[in-house]
Order: sequence, then C-alpha cells, then structure tokens
Amino acid sequence: MEQVNETVIVTKQAFYAVGLRWEGTFAEAGAGGIRAIHQELRQRCEEIHGIVDSSNFYGLSYHAYPDGNGFVHYAVFEVSGPNKDHVPDGMVTVHVPAMKYAKYEHQAEQKIDQSYSNIYAWIEQQGLKALPQEGEELTHFEIYSSRQDPYSEHPEFTIMIPIAKG
Repeated sequence: MEQVNETVIVTKQAFYAVGLRWEGTFAEAGAGGIRAIHQELRQRCEEIHGIVDSSNFYGLSYHAYPDGNGFVHYAVFEVSGPNKDHVPDGMVTVHVPAMKYAKYEHQAEQKIDQSYSNIYAWIEQQGLKALPQEGEELTHFEIYSSRQDPYSEHPEFTIMIPIAKG
C-alpha cells in the first residue's frame, strides 16, 4: 500500500516546555529508552504547573553526538511562560524559538521510517532544507496524544521538521 500523507508548512511561536531528558544512541532509543520516559512523563504530568494542553505532549530531539549515532530527547509538556521556572525534581525546562515547520501526520497503520522519508523528500521537492545542518539544535519534534500507550507498536503522532528556504 502506498503511504501518502499531506505535508503542510506551519509556524509555531516560541514556547517553553517542562519534562524529562533522555540521551542515548538510536539503538537504545529503538530498544525502548524513549518510550520509558514517555510513560514516566504521563505518570508525573500532574507535577507540572501551567500545562497549555494536557491532551498532547512533545518529543523534542536534538543532535548530541558528533558521529551522528546519538541524540538528546525531551519528553515535555508545553507550559505557559510564568510556569517555566517551576521544575519538578528530575525534570528540566526547554525553550524552543519560533520556527517554521514541515508538518506531517503519521497514522497508526503506516511505517514510521516511510513517514520520515516522505516528509524529508517533500521538503527537498519544495526547495526547502531541514534544519539544522549540524550542532546541538532541534532536529525535529513529534506531538503525541497523552492518551496513547507509549509502548504501542502502531503509534499515531505528528512529525514537525524545522525548515528554511534552500
């Protein structure tokens, strides 16, 4: 079955988020490392003050290793500005600047790697480029339903890739 989803460009204003930090390799992530912090975030969400929308949380991914084998991932809820300084034990605050994104809705029955291939191909076809090229910058984020089981073998989520003109 061909996997075709619409990709659109959206602008998201700067925001603060509070949640949990994970760092590791892609292999460790594939073995469930990220799913564990998603589960912990869901269990501890009531500790976070000023959540903007409790029905969704974000998975923010950043470059971390020069060899490209690992990354830092934050499982977070967006919070209103005044609440950015209220950080529960073991959690962190993250600031994400205003950016334009390519937005793609991954459906449960679809292959995750194909969804990512599709969105990056679309970005290139539009004459745009995915950001960043290097450094400890946001590479992408995913928006998850708070009701979804983090251990689901067929998750649904929104993919957001920061973009700029090519």
